Amino acid sequence: MHMSPAVLGPPIFLPVYLKAVRAGFPSPADDYLDAPIDLSRTLIQNAPATFVMKVAGDSAIDVGIFDGSLITVDRSLLPRDGDAVVVDVNGERSIKIFRLAGGRSSLAFGNRRYPDYDPGRDAQIEIFGVVTNTVRRFRR
Repeated sequence: MHMSPAVLGPPIFLPVYLKAVRAGFPSPADDYLDAPIDLSRTLIQNAPATFVMKVAGDSAIDVGIFDGSLITVDRSLLPRDGDAVVVDVNGERSIKIFRLAGGRSSLAFGNRRYPDYDPGRDAQIEIFGVVTNTVRRFRR
């Protein structure tokens, strides 16, 4: 996984349509625009604590994180049940799903085709940060 810190430069504002685009049956299109947004400021809430990483592998596809995606990871957030997190297990970095039940935390794969995740009793586990966004390119 390649990692680089988030750096906010001058804003680049992009137009935003007021009405959401439907992913089901089509409806008449609205051509009304809302105020433009700057994606870097929309995707990054805490720049000093945020890193951008490129994903390799398919262990988180069920939560919408795919091979080749870019993710933003915020180190200042505490994980909640169901959050995708970047975690170091015995010095190896990967994406897992944080689970919290009955006051106990665990990690799981985000791909139902994978077996249950068991890092072992003596594993050294450190949560690097919480995944806050993913960007997936469809066309090159």
